[in-house]
Amino acid sequence: MDSVIGRVNVSILGGIMQQIAVIGGSGVYELEGVKVVKRHLVPTPFGQPSNEIIEADVAGTKCFFLPRHGEGHKFLPHEVNYRANIYALKTLGVEYILSVSAVGSLKEELEPTRFVLVDQFIDWTRGQRERTFFGKGIVAHVSNANPVSSELQDLIEASCKEKELKYSRGGSYLCIEGPGFSTRAESALYRQFGASVIGMTNVPESFLAKEAGMAYATIAMVTDYDCWKEEHCTVDEIMKVMKTNNLNAHKLLMNLIPRLAANRFAVQKENSFAILTPREKLSSEQSQIVEMLLK
Repeated sequence: MDSVIGRVNVSILGGIMQQIAVIGGSGVYELEGVKVVKRHLVPTPFGQPSNEIIEADVAGTKCFFLPRHGEGHKFLPHEVNYRANIYALKTLGVEYILSVSAVGSLKEELEPTRFVLVDQFIDWTRGQRERTFFGKGIVAHVSNANPVSSELQDLIEASCKEKELKYSRGGSYLCIEGPGFSTRAESALYRQFGASVIGMTNVPESFLAKEAGMAYATIAMVTDYDCWKEEHCTVDEIMKVMKTNNLNAHKLLMNLIPRLAANRFAVQKENSFAILTPREKLSSEQSQIVEMLLK
């Protein structure tokens, strides 16, 4: 398949800059009715993304798909190059990111196969992840008070309703370092935080999207009750839940992507006034990074 390189992608791709992307498992673009058009190899100042970015046609709508863990699921959560992933999507003109993520539930009412449209994140990672585009001569501070786009959530919720999927809107996603799962004591502690679900991938992904001036929202797919609940789950049961979640995610995305394309909105770019370092003090490479993030 064809590949295109780096910053030239936007002009080659043509059309409007407000592109749509889905970040998720390697199977998210293997949907009936999805036609893969190209694979884009996009180098960045922060290294290589997890994978070539798949450009696809979804019911007449252009959409980009990025397997977060790489094709074949080869990267642990803390090994994912989140900065390169977000920057590469930004290079391709993406302004809307739909994150599809498997999670454990920390609340009784959020049962397996339910989709949770979280609106907050709690960072419980341990510092192994590169979490900002700034530093090394670029001083900037971007607010993460509202890390999820409410406009994107509105559209996701509308698609959940239309496809009659079980969902809950609101709540906090607690992100742990992984790759090991929680102890029972940790899981009980996280429930005291009031968190709704637990996962390993949406931080710093969501925060980097804010730094890049992109609208971001998570579709958190509940697979189990973490380990706080005294119940035994067989491998077969878990696989059945994951299969159901994947089928429902496919239904949702096939409805949601054209809906978003027809209802594109202006993204509130909270990075616009975040950079404190005078532009004349930036190197050529730093200026290029800042220019891309502020587009």
